[in-house]
Amino acid sequence: MTLNFVLETVWAISALGLIVLVLLHSPKGDGLGGLGGQAQLFTSTKSAETTLNRVTWALTVIFMGLTVVLSANWLPR
Repeated sequence: MTLNFVLETVWAISALGLIVLVLLHSPKGDGLGGLGGQAQLFTSTKSAETTLNRVTWALTVIFMGLTVVLSANWLPR
């Protein structure tokens, strides 16, 4: 397995994760509270929304960073 293959796999997984997390966000601020029972993993709905935001931002940084690295061909093939 090459480094490119591993990074492309992480890139694809982060893209799918971003899609899922963005769909979980509620436009009214409910977040996971609107899914019924999912917010019980957290102490409150606000905590769930904060966690969801942090994970979304982390995946965004990973996705964008890997997009730049992979598209610029900085890695040897």
